[in-house]
Amino acid sequence: MYFNNIYLLLAMKLQDTGGFSLHASEEDMQKAVLLKPSLIEEGFKPISYEKKVEPGFVDVYGIDKEGKFVVVEIKRKIAGRNAALQLSKYVKAVQGIVNREVRGILAAPNIAKGTQRLLVTLGLTFKPLDPRKCAEILQKSQTRKLADFFESKK
Repeated sequence: MYFNNIYLLLAMKLQDTGGFSLHASEEDMQKAVLLKPSLIEEGFKPISYEKKVEPGFVDVYGIDKEGKFVVVEIKRKIAGRNAALQLSKYVKAVQGIVNREVRGILAAPNIAKGTQRLLVTLGLTFKPLDPRKCAEILQKSQTRKLADFFESKK
């Protein structure tokens, strides 16, 4: 086979320099909130986590600084309409159990367009939660545990 015209001839070494980094999983973010509840808001006190309610599992239960019961739904990525509706179902289920006012907080790095309006309509709140910051908190916690271990061996 012969070519009449060659318009481009390339010889190159291809290299993928992109890196994958997962700062924190949803479970890691949950652990970070339990270690440092102020990530959600000042005065927040976690009571429990991963509690089963009829629609699924609530990530974190707690009490806010005013003594109101709080349900926190954590998302690792941008939270959208489905996350808001999921949180609304959890809040309603928990209200039926505790028989008092329950606040719902959606914690994620960011929310999708139009989701803030839906949250307001449903009486829910959004709080930004940075996976990188959560990973740092977990890392500091692990480092402290290791230092405590070696300190206790002296």
